[in-house]
Amino acid sequence: MERIHIGIVVGEASGDILGAALIVELRKLYPNAEFSGIGGPRMLTLGFHSYFPQDRLAVMGLIEPLKRLPELLRIRKFLREHFIANPPAVFIGIDSPDFTISLEGSLKEHGIKTVHYVSPSVWAWRQKRVFKIAKSVDLMLTLLPFEAAFYEKHNVPVEFVGHHLADEIPLEVDKYKARRELGIPEHARVVALLPGSRASEVERMGKLFMHAAVFCLEQDPELLFYIPAANSDRYRQLHHQLNDYVDFPIQLFNGNSHRVMAAADVLLLASGTVTLEALLLKKPMVVAYKMAPLTFKILSWLVKTPFVSLPNLLANKLLVPELLQDDASPEKLSAGIMHYFENPDEAQTLSNTFADMHATLKRDASVRAAAAIAKLIN
Repeated sequence: MERIHIGIVVGEASGDILGAALIVELRKLYPNAEFSGIGGPRMLTLGFHSYFPQDRLAVMGLIEPLKRLPELLRIRKFLREHFIANPPAVFIGIDSPDFTISLEGSLKEHGIKTVHYVSPSVWAWRQKRVFKIAKSVDLMLTLLPFEAAFYEKHNVPVEFVGHHLADEIPLEVDKYKARRELGIPEHARVVALLPGSRASEVERMGKLFMHAAVFCLEQDPELLFYIPAANSDRYRQLHHQLNDYVDFPIQLFNGNSHRVMAAADVLLLASGTVTLEALLLKKPMVVAYKMAPLTFKILSWLVKTPFVSLPNLLANKLLVPELLQDDASPEKLSAGIMHYFENPDEAQTLSNTFADMHATLKRDASVRAAAAIAKLIN
């Protein structure tokens, strides 16, 4: 059987998860395929050859990428020259668009077929990037249906493959099993608080969410509150914030976010990917976010979408409350939480809607992505 070479570059841990699953499926179609580029530990265990450690591309914010720019440019130059000299059957950039899309464009100019997996938020802001993407990729693979619709509108070849989280999270979630595993009373009324995974988010949202919990407890003293810290650093940060709330039933977990979310009746969470996880767990939620005033003002000018949370973006209507900046007050957050407890039929209808949306996103993403790539190769 003919041996083919497939190039892949991922820059983040989430891309390593997608890349490893994609390699498994592509190997079923091309048993003799060789994979090289930049990958993470999951990909390396599958025999992937990485020319640089994946974490060299994992930069965030505005300042760090500028500090690392010379190194990033050297890495991209090496990859460009290597793949032009040794053309792969296809080159796949996974996420990290600022790094990979320029590389994809250079390779496409030399006749190499290119795929980008995971769309940047071009539909939300800096929409003119779509023209560069159109020149750079032969195929865009999207996780969400509205992303595919955006590319179709701009005549970019696209395939909606579904979201890997929708494949991983079961369609039916056992709330009581999660409670037993965590030692949470089975018949309690439970709220999970998720103030974010970054230090700056927890700094702005942690005490705000705890204060909202106090307002809720004034209305229902039987409520229980649980916070799953995103990592050990956030655990220490939240533990320090909780010193002001020792008399309230707010318990902190180190990790276990999916299990805590599954055990809850209602979620209060910071906007981000976690809103998709909440949707897939079929949980009524209140979404909030605060950022530096100037940053919020700039983003308000740039962002072209009416919503920030994925449930509302997917539905293209306001399914769940979004309380941003000054609207994210303890009083309003607690009112949003209590509304679900006071209107259980409305909460159940929302959960049913989320179940339908989960079914739409559950498409065996890696299988579909591999099939679309094979079609392009052939």
